[in-house]
Amino acid sequence: MTPFPERWPMTPFPERWLGGASPGGLLLPPASPSRTHLYAPRGVYMDDDVIIVADSGNHRVLIWYGWPEDDHAPADVVLGHDDFGAEGPNFLHLPTAAIVVDGKLIVADAWHHRLLLWNRLPRRSGQHPDKVIGQPDLGSTAPNRGGNVTPTGLYWPYGLAWLHGRLYVADTGNRRVLAWEGIPEDGRPPDLVLGQPDGWSSGENRGRGVGPDTFRWPHAIAGDDQTLYIADAGNHRVLGYSPVPDEDRPADLVLGQPSFETAFELPHVPQGPRALRFPYGIAVGGHALIVADTANNRVLLFQGPPRTGAHAAADHVLGQDDFDGSGENRWRAVARDSLCWPYGVAFHRDRLAIADSGNNRVIIWRLGEALLGQSRPGAGRLDCSQSGAGELDRSPTGAGGLDHGRPGSGERRRHTYVSGHARASGGTG
Repeated sequence: MTPFPERWPMTPFPERWLGGASPGGLLLPPASPSRTHLYAPRGVYMDDDVIIVADSGNHRVLIWYGWPEDDHAPADVVLGHDDFGAEGPNFLHLPTAAIVVDGKLIVADAWHHRLLLWNRLPRRSGQHPDKVIGQPDLGSTAPNRGGNVTPTGLYWPYGLAWLHGRLYVADTGNRRVLAWEGIPEDGRPPDLVLGQPDGWSSGENRGRGVGPDTFRWPHAIAGDDQTLYIADAGNHRVLGYSPVPDEDRPADLVLGQPSFETAFELPHVPQGPRALRFPYGIAVGGHALIVADTANNRVLLFQGPPRTGAHAAADHVLGQDDFDGSGENRWRAVARDSLCWPYGVAFHRDRLAIADSGNNRVIIWRLGEALLGQSRPGAGRLDCSQSGAGELDRSPTGAGGLDHGRPGSGERRRHTYVSGHARASGGTG
């Protein structure tokens, strides 16, 4: 097993490409199932031992043990099928996220409306899980256990996170986020329901319009010991709760919108560093919040990270030439540093893995101290703890006018990264 390299890069660059190679021109990498191909992957997870990809379009999960030494490296294990060449929904139906907690693998089997848990990381392809959460047994796959919404049913659970001893689930179809202290047995009610008044409600934006305590499509979860972040993709925003909530309450931060009461998007115009369109993925790394701004075909980094307020501007962008760009692969051919509908993101040490769904691949970037807001003297490598306490969580669709985010002349310089080269942008954003 090849260990993860330790050396920090001088500048950010896309280091590894998992998935098939691009044929060139405007053609996308191949998607037919194999040990090397991916089809519209939506989720990715990394730690010191494994890379795990929710290969959503092929209805399977792939595992690489150790660091892939080359691009297009073959996976070691496939889950959801017995072999790498099988295709179509089978035991898994559109898996969207995976995390590892104390050696246990948890997978969001979204369109089977359940979570699956393996007590140990599987070493054998086709291995079935040891536990199911959200369904009475492994043969059941109906939304909300075949009935109305309850505290223990799930409807399109797209996102997962493990933060400070809590398992968080983005129960997207029920427009809520659930949390349990520890890993629950099936049927145990959650300790927290966020986004709804109780465990039996599922109204879009609570049935009354977008606000600081509502979700349309909560899709991904991240955080540290101070703030819980939720990617509310359908409202084109990210919400933050500081401190981390123990009960349902309004958020303290909104990104992507000028206020908590707006859910505005406008495609095909310069986006700037403040706008978001369907942000499906988030992660916290170093001193930065990382957001997959999916429909704008880019990934944004917010240094700090921000914890309160509204409409903060991002400090860095990956995947576009500048903050105004939003085209799929920059409206050009597939490139190593371009993006097309990035979904999930995962951070570990100084690496950022991006599930580049529209390009049928996962791209792993090496980041640097400046990009992550890492400024402690002598910090030769990233401190992987959350504010120095505990292990870093490696967790992995209104009204009102939107300021399209061109920063004023007094704002600090921001950067875009293309093929590893920094490009400073001042007041033009």
